[in-house]
Amino acid sequence: MGRIHISDIEAAQTRIKGHVVRTPLLSARPLSRALSCEVRLKPEFLQETGSFKLRGASNAMLSLDAATRARGVVTASSGNHGPALACAATRLGVASTICLSEMVPENKIANVRANGGTPRVEGRDYDVSLRICMGLVRDEGLHLVHPFDDPDVAAGAGTVGLELAEDARDLDCVLVPLSGGGLLAGIATALKARSPQTRVIGVSMERGASMVASWKAGRPVEVQEEDTIADALGGGIGLDNQWTFETVRDLVDDCVTVTEDQIKDAIRLIFATQGFMVEGAGAVGVAALMCGKVTPDGPAACVLSGRNIAHQAFWDVIQEKGLPA
Repeated sequence: MGRIHISDIEAAQTRIKGHVVRTPLLSARPLSRALSCEVRLKPEFLQETGSFKLRGASNAMLSLDAATRARGVVTASSGNHGPALACAATRLGVASTICLSEMVPENKIANVRANGGTPRVEGRDYDVSLRICMGLVRDEGLHLVHPFDDPDVAAGAGTVGLELAEDARDLDCVLVPLSGGGLLAGIATALKARSPQTRVIGVSMERGASMVASWKAGRPVEVQEEDTIADALGGGIGLDNQWTFETVRDLVDDCVTVTEDQIKDAIRLIFATQGFMVEGAGAVGVAALMCGKVTPDGPAACVLSGRNIAHQAFWDVIQEKGLPA
């Protein structure tokens, strides 16, 4: 196994400048009042494909030589890495194939097509779609850009952490959506180098939280993927995980999970207070603050990782209880 380093993230920041949005760290006064603590928001849903994933995909594509690009690229995705890789590849004139499972919502499949990728929907869950993806690497010679367990992808995601450190040195903690760990590993690497007093906390859903289970076990373990409102956080980390598990194990201060109802409550609160439409995965940090799984001693930053929730699904969540007063 390996670790990315701060120098890798600094190089990624230079490489992807102009290819991604440098998102602000927003003061969220209405949300802070509702939660009775100071909360700041990192709106990664402002990226072109609607999630932070464009950072890692762009860094990975820009790191490839011309011969490798000419082979075409392939990945497996639980929903947000796929469109991001399609976008980054299309910008460079590279063909991309995106393997998606039957659990991926239709709006995220459409997002792959809209960004120039070729979706291949097959398999019951992410782990099966990854095996199909690896078959295309073997049989068709496509180059794999892994959705998280790739040093270039994790380093690109880590630029979120560099920006947090640049914008605020007084943060008590940063709450980071946690799936395969690319975003969390990257942010933890950046913050422990630049703002070591800031706690880094991974937040996942209770249903099928593979990295959380692995973090608790001290080794990668298999967890069955389940339906969840935070569908972008689904899928396993791989028993042969090479990059993200070790970094999460060594650098992250805590990992917590939140329930489906708590995530929905957070989606509603974010919309009611800030007017932002975020998907379930993007709301888990706020959910952890709402339910008391994380109690900050100072300013807390939540990474709003994506907005790619189907409009009907979003309004179903809003209408289920209505907006909080």
